[in-house]
Amino acid sequence: MRSLRVVPAVLRIQCQGRRGAGHGSEGAASLGTGTASYSISAQGREAVTNGRHQQHTDQDLSANGMLPRLSDLLFYTIAEGQECISVHKFTSALQGTGLWTSDPRLRDCMHLLQKAAQEPSTGGMLNRDLFRRCVSSNIVLLTQAFRKKFVIPDFQEFTAHMEQIFEKTKKLQGGKVANYIPQLAKCNPDIWGVSLCTVDGQRYSMGHTKTPFCLQSCVKPLKYAVTVSELGTDRVHQYVGKEPSGLRYDKLSLNEEGIPHNPMMNAGAIVITSLIKMGSKKAEKFDYCFPRGVDMMAALDLYFQLCSVEVTCESGSVIAATLANGGICPITGECVLSDEAVRNTLSLMHSCGMYDFSGQFAFHVGLPAKSAVSGAILLVVPNVMGVMCLSPPLDKGGNSARGIGFCQELVSLFNFHNYDNLLHCTRKMDPRREGDEVRNKTVVNLLFAAYSGDVSALRRFALSAMDMEQKDYDSRTALHVAAAEGHLEVVKFLVEACRVNPFVKDRWACHANKWAAIGETDMRVSHLFPFWGSGSRTKLEKPTPASFQTT
Repeated sequence: MRSLRVVPAVLRIQCQGRRGAGHGSEGAASLGTGTASYSISAQGREAVTNGRHQQHTDQDLSANGMLPRLSDLLFYTIAEGQECISVHKFTSALQGTGLWTSDPRLRDCMHLLQKAAQEPSTGGMLNRDLFRRCVSSNIVLLTQAFRKKFVIPDFQEFTAHMEQIFEKTKKLQGGKVANYIPQLAKCNPDIWGVSLCTVDGQRYSMGHTKTPFCLQSCVKPLKYAVTVSELGTDRVHQYVGKEPSGLRYDKLSLNEEGIPHNPMMNAGAIVITSLIKMGSKKAEKFDYCFPRGVDMMAALDLYFQLCSVEVTCESGSVIAATLANGGICPITGECVLSDEAVRNTLSLMHSCGMYDFSGQFAFHVGLPAKSAVSGAILLVVPNVMGVMCLSPPLDKGGNSARGIGFCQELVSLFNFHNYDNLLHCTRKMDPRREGDEVRNKTVVNLLFAAYSGDVSALRRFALSAMDMEQKDYDSRTALHVAAAEGHLEVVKFLVEACRVNPFVKDRWACHANKWAAIGETDMRVSHLFPFWGSGSRTKLEKPTPASFQTT
């Protein structure tokens, strides 16, 4: 069945790298071939593209003389002391930040770079002036990218971990391809693809991400979000509930109020479909839940059309990222869904989006998601990124077996679970922080707690599996600082409870006990002796005088 343009502003991005994305009055690039177009008005929100915003910003910077300085700084950052840089080197560095050369926001810059690369006089090399002319129209976005100011600062490190997760889950066996739909029964069970798109438009793909597939049930969150954006929450939920049903997703059942349980199961999705574009002709004409005069067959026809929208993992990840970004497409910057619609949609995806596995998924993964019998899983990490997985073999619950494994591995490595503690959960990685930033902040907090004698803070750090022997730029540990300040309780806690090594030397080749004997804390030295070990982590005894000698 031919595909239908469900969310035109989301699908306006050219996921296959074609030009013209996000431009024109109608200009919606469908994922597949379109038969109709539904416009979406985000209530109470201004639809403004990143390109327009960036254009105004660049004009302001140019007027203030900031534009040349930013361009020069960017040039010297990439050139690394050379007088010229190649176009290839620049585009490679750009892709390292997560931005694709096909990004519609960079259309002007890429066009000028392409012309420069083809110019015989330049030989594909850019001097400072030529570089400035090429990047000036997109300098704000490019500066953010190279200064690591995106939501995922170290994108290359992050994607390296994603590759490891991808390869690990690729080995998972089990599950069967859905055979009750003839087209799905023909799918290759070895297909495995994952694409991600962050709220800043950083993108990455692994595996079979250009293989087209039908959205099937993954379109249900979009239909619901479109309807809520147009009609409002109260109106929509006169005809469909909000609770998990406890039944199979294809069970045509009603709750005690006589309405479908939620929009994420077939019965609720059919009702939502009938509410799209009330009062219009044929394929858009439903205003209430099958009111008098509504053609039920037309409603079902539209429902199946929407389920048959064809996408790829790459384009699907942008749809997921739009939900993660509060209804604003990260590639075009256009507001396509109201914030109310996105909030409600993510809530229902969290509680009802994974069929009979929804409760387990919410418990173990803790993120909004929607699965489909095509083997797709649309995963949303709110305010961070969207992910689209594709693997046709399904488990007993009707979800992609590899897709479930990928989601579980993702939250086991990164603190993306909704209830992960972002401050004290050091066992998981937080890709939203730069590695040096996390490490430096950890060392500062640890040493400052030792300096101020805050044993309670040190206990919290130890319980969160923090390395209590971390060093600063002078190779001083928390024990050095505590000993120098004469904090007996801190020293006792570090040596007895944490079993830190008391014989670590700083840059001056001094042990912690040497600092205790210096200055105003010398009267406390004798009190520190009982808590010092002899170099062993298991045996604590008073050290010999030779232990105080530095070498």
